[in-house]
Amino acid sequence: MNKRKLLPFILPVAIIIFWYVITGGLQLVKPYVLPSPVDVLYSAINIIESGKLVKNTIDTLFKVFCGLILASVVAIPLGIILGWYQTLEDLASFVISVLRPIPPVAWIPFSILWFGIGTVPAVFIIFMGCVFPILVYTIDGVKRTDKVLIESAQTLGANDWNVLKKVILPSTIPYIVSGLKVGVGIALMCTISAEMIGSSSGLGYMILTATNLFDTGTTVVGMLVIGLIGLILDYVFGLAQKRIFW
Repeated sequence: MNKRKLLPFILPVAIIIFWYVITGGLQLVKPYVLPSPVDVLYSAINIIESGKLVKNTIDTLFKVFCGLILASVVAIPLGIILGWYQTLEDLASFVISVLRPIPPVAWIPFSILWFGIGTVPAVFIIFMGCVFPILVYTIDGVKRTDKVLIESAQTLGANDWNVLKKVILPSTIPYIVSGLKVGVGIALMCTISAEMIGSSSGLGYMILTATNLFDTGTTVVGMLVIGLIGLILDYVFGLAQKRIFW
């Protein structure tokens, strides 16, 4: 077996061993502060058998993809238009520059006031977190399109719509995928934050509820599941990027 394939697993295994030694082994840390890996395993089995983990995971993924899809529907066409028409970009740049640095969680009070408690405010927070990275990456992709290709198409009689469809969009797709990849990570963080404050379901809600009950095993399980989801989605978008660039 290739030793390089084993390298990514060395540090996680070392962390788990150290974790067990200070918790379940030497009991240097109290279980309510940090549960042992064994306690976390038991908690995982319990919440899987009860169906709570699957239900909350599906709920969180639903919110993530709803917010990401809505952000993509808005940001990708808008990014192509702003990247292509300099006047429109100049008109919108100030508003984008002001709104983009605002943390998505800062919108939580307004999302609750506007949409109440539940799925919709969480989707709104995810939308606000994802729309600007996708928008900026798309604009950048349009601007990086080879000018020779654009001029060649225009010389052959292509109008703006054909240039956008046949030249700009294919050239911009790698940047759009990169924006989506960044957006997914932000979407997960936004979802968990929104679920902890303005939701009654999802992994964030499960983590908050478990923490309030000092069920730290379930809390750690929820955190690990979020990390696993992020790892899988990052891998999927990484494969998409490789396929596109190849």
